[in-house]
Amino acid sequence: MTDTTQKPSLHYLVRSPKVKTEKPPLIILMHGVGSNEQNMFSFAHALPDQFLVVSARGPLVLGQNSFAWFQVKFTPQGSVINEEQAESSRKEILKFIEDLKNVEDFDENKVFLMGFSQGGIMSYSVALTEPEKIKGIAVMSGRLLPEVKPLFSTENRLKNLKIFVSHGTQDSVLKFQYALDAVDYLQSKGLKPEFHQYQEDHTVNQDMLNDVIKWLSASEK
Repeated sequence: MTDTTQKPSLHYLVRSPKVKTEKPPLIILMHGVGSNEQNMFSFAHALPDQFLVVSARGPLVLGQNSFAWFQVKFTPQGSVINEEQAESSRKEILKFIEDLKNVEDFDENKVFLMGFSQGGIMSYSVALTEPEKIKGIAVMSGRLLPEVKPLFSTENRLKNLKIFVSHGTQDSVLKFQYALDAVDYLQSKGLKPEFHQYQEDHTVNQDMLNDVIKWLSASEK
């Protein structure tokens, strides 16, 4: 008999919930450009015990153990992205969540995205276009793509979305201003992001991790 179950197309790693429940909340970790699923998975052990933790690999191969969600060029005028790849990855992540239901048990009303850098960019793009499918996002050193803003949902659909934003004030890759601009934009849409800033470059330090763990624990309820 042929198994017709749709397997998730993205490669991923799993940390099972440390506290067993029938339908645990899910958090999907998404890495930055040039990294891989192992990078964000290094935080999995520290995330709240009740969560099913999945760390996904970006679909675009850049090199050995090097992946991305879309190609980007850094110019003096700012970042220039491959819009087609970014949109393809947005749809791919939504499909990944659906396909994951076939192979993992989790509460589909408690799906969180946690992304660093380009993974944070994708967290914004997915949640702000399909807010009914995402309960909350943790964006670490990311930015809101202006190219995706025309696709964003109405304020009424967005109102229940929980958002955590963290960024280093000394970020030399994605400037701190991106975070300030994103928070201003979200607030203009009636959202109330929890915003944290740190005297850091483009990284995740222990304080950032501690803050996102507290936010996840509070937001999951």
